[in-house]
Amino acid sequence: MKYFSLLIFTLSFFLQSCSSEDKKAAALAEPEFKIDYEKFTLENGLDVILHQDKSDPVVSVAIQYGVGSNREKTGRTGFAHLFEHMLFQESENVPQDQFFKNIQDVGGTLNGFTQKDKTVYFEIVPNNALEKVLWMESDRMGFVINTVTEAAFYNQQEVVQNEKRQRVDNNPYGHTSWVIDKNLYPEGHPYSWQVIGELEDLQRATIDDVKEFYDKFYGPNNATLVIAGDFETADAKALVEKYFGEIKRRQEVETMKPMPVTLAETKRLYHEDNFAKAPQLNMVWPTVEHYTPDAYALDFFAELFSTGKKAPLYKVLTEQQQLSSRLYAYNGASEIAGAFRISVTANDGVDLDQIEAGINEAFAMFEKVGVTDKDVERIKAGLETKFYNGISSVLGKSFQLASYNVSQGDPGFIETDIQNIKKVTKEDVMRVYNTYIKGKNYVMTSFVPKGNIELIAENSTKAPVVEEKITENVAQVITEANSEVIKTPSSFDRSIAPETGEAPSLRIPSSWTETLSNGMEVYGIAHNEIPTVSFSIVMKGGHLLDDIDNNGVANLMTDIMMEGTANKTPEELEEAIELLGSTINMYTTKESIVISVNALTRNFGKTMDLIEEILLEPRFDEDEFGRIKTKTVNDIMRSAANPEVVANNVYNKLLYGEDHIFSYPTSGTVASVNAITMDDLKAYYTKNFSPSVSKFHVVGQIDQATVMNQLKSLESKWAAKDVTIPEFPIADARDKASLYFVDIPEAKQSVINIGYISMPKTATDFYPAEVMNYKLGGSFSGNVNLILREEKGYTYGARTGFSGSKLPGTFTASSSVRTNTTGESVEIFREQIKTYKEGISEADLDFTKNALIKSNARRFETQGSLLWMLQERSTYNLPANFIENEEQIVKAMTLEAHRALANKYLDETKMAYLVVGDAATQFAQFKRMGFDEVILLDTDGEEIKLEDVKM
Repeated sequence: MKYFSLLIFTLSFFLQSCSSEDKKAAALAEPEFKIDYEKFTLENGLDVILHQDKSDPVVSVAIQYGVGSNREKTGRTGFAHLFEHMLFQESENVPQDQFFKNIQDVGGTLNGFTQKDKTVYFEIVPNNALEKVLWMESDRMGFVINTVTEAAFYNQQEVVQNEKRQRVDNNPYGHTSWVIDKNLYPEGHPYSWQVIGELEDLQRATIDDVKEFYDKFYGPNNATLVIAGDFETADAKALVEKYFGEIKRRQEVETMKPMPVTLAETKRLYHEDNFAKAPQLNMVWPTVEHYTPDAYALDFFAELFSTGKKAPLYKVLTEQQQLSSRLYAYNGASEIAGAFRISVTANDGVDLDQIEAGINEAFAMFEKVGVTDKDVERIKAGLETKFYNGISSVLGKSFQLASYNVSQGDPGFIETDIQNIKKVTKEDVMRVYNTYIKGKNYVMTSFVPKGNIELIAENSTKAPVVEEKITENVAQVITEANSEVIKTPSSFDRSIAPETGEAPSLRIPSSWTETLSNGMEVYGIAHNEIPTVSFSIVMKGGHLLDDIDNNGVANLMTDIMMEGTANKTPEELEEAIELLGSTINMYTTKESIVISVNALTRNFGKTMDLIEEILLEPRFDEDEFGRIKTKTVNDIMRSAANPEVVANNVYNKLLYGEDHIFSYPTSGTVASVNAITMDDLKAYYTKNFSPSVSKFHVVGQIDQATVMNQLKSLESKWAAKDVTIPEFPIADARDKASLYFVDIPEAKQSVINIGYISMPKTATDFYPAEVMNYKLGGSFSGNVNLILREEKGYTYGARTGFSGSKLPGTFTASSSVRTNTTGESVEIFREQIKTYKEGISEADLDFTKNALIKSNARRFETQGSLLWMLQERSTYNLPANFIENEEQIVKAMTLEAHRALANKYLDETKMAYLVVGDAATQFAQFKRMGFDEVILLDTDGEEIKLEDVKM
């Protein structure tokens, strides 16, 4: 058994980013943070890592298995990910669909994910539920294989295939990684296929494959268990031994050795993308595996070459030639190989030959300008903040400790990792560029909108992308013997779920409030877990203050405000922020403009000085304004091909009506953005930026006096003015069930949005209605998800919910379903909403109460969650104990009150039913489904004639 104290940052690294005055003050300082852990190994080979953190009454459990898609066979791709799904179904002692429900019932959350090199399952629960989690995870590890049935397996095959359709087949550029990896890696290389797998491989996987895979890779000797949070060490050890100790060791899994690749020639391929609206070029070079000296240096090169105003790629393609407004580079180093990738989405109509030439010009610029010591230190300055944010939650710590232990055999490798990053020099960056990129062979992909083949890079050959054909849905009926599950022997009765004991009581963190003389309200919470501060300024207005005839000004406003100040060029402002290790984001919502900031505590003052400069001394740079408009226009055009975005925009237009600003996207339209002038932005700033409509929220390792002292300057310089928030009429006159269909030809999935205008968040019934909705579709265990995903396998997820603010929001039921199940899925939604009004069972009401009340133990763990709480308070003028009041509403909910709320706020006969999908195969059926009207729309929400659509 070993004990470690893991130091996140040494004093020498701290001094690298300090001024000379700071260095003197820090001369006797101790390292700022440490994380203690204990590691031991059971006799069956299971590595166990314990980390105590009693700051909140929560605990996380993470199990990482040393298996990902890299362990699959040719012809059985996607199996690791499919198997991950299977292990959420049931086990010998945890019944069907009870993994999610059990964890939600104790107030927790859970999930899992599969990557190239690993599979991870995790839970976060109140501290009284640790034993239940260990019982369930041990059953998943050692007592599951006898429960795998043909029916359950078929269902999850369908779910995973729908995940692929949603994330790959129905998305612009979704097949890019498939084309790249097929050509970058030789056939049979573990990285030559995608984690999601090939559709045909998923369809022909068998039960025998499941058993073989489980036996080989899901043993305790191929896993690491991490428990982090509020627990007693002795108790945790005893529970781990009880539940995991008797699980038998399985097949030995050899560590995979590095398999780097080289390319004998450059490969250039193209694909006509059904969903893309703009051309995209990717160039990919083979590199090295992770944690090698060259991998660290390649990370730095990617950052310096592509990110920020100084980056050569940005300077050439965006600033000088205005060919692209979306570009990036990164080094994807994994366990056995790596790949360096440059991705550039061109502006509308740009030939990808121009993009290729621009990339080469950027390389020439990089070689000429080189790398300075300051460039390298600029990247290192942000490293500290990123690491602290990565361990700000018990789950974050669990992931870090597990990942390092599985990949490097040492959870303490984080210290070595940091030292390796610190060692990178400017010479290293130039060396890896010359070694892996300059003059080397690569894979290039040109993805262009369908019918625009003239835009591909020259000398490209067609990539053999296989797209699924839309066919009629034929339900597969699987008949199985109703035999009793054979139980794996155990030293105790595992069928009895452990008791959870008393749940931790609600502990709302203490907070403070003040109001500045200029009218700005200040809200704060001290949170001393990590030496960082998160804060925000929220100004009322945002998109609400846009003129319908000049829409998009507010959105451009938050972009231009970050492009320099009166005293700093855009490049200088960016560098000043980076050297502090801070992040400053400014964005527009429907009802506000938000400045969101994360900084090291010691740099709070200097970061606030920059915020003051940004707010009070905008630069209004004309050159940047032109680039921002170009980027925004191209983003709008690209989004027109995304079925999810189309559905959201059309849905808002249908519900709010043309006289309400919410029926128009916050980003504006192509026409409105092109018409906006700099004078429009200056006028918006002058009229609407005021402390009188602003709230300041701060959470972190900082006290009230320090915050208020720092705000004195902003208080004296930022004068208040009257700002009038306009009111818009809401067309709430729905009296029929209307089916609207937007045609996206050859869509592999249909996006479904069903609902109508409901109530504002300030309404007395809003939170009770959210409670009422929980079992319908407010969680994974909601009725619509259990049917559409778990029973039918039609979707990756289905949900229902109320949205609202100070203005009335919507009730919406939504999902993305396999195309050939569109009609049936809409009918299932309609029927479930209807029958839900008949009432739910006592057990379902108890489940709802447990999930909502007990989950409050997890509500205050991170700076982000606390900042959200303060923003909710300030926006809706809530009391400091509003969460306690919500608990009382949940506790008081009765079956009668639940039924009354459902009947009051759910009326399927008056809802708008919007479907975005393939009209040629799906539209006609809706005329036979009893809707009051069936209307065909274009992607802008305008009615079109049936004869104008190719059927």
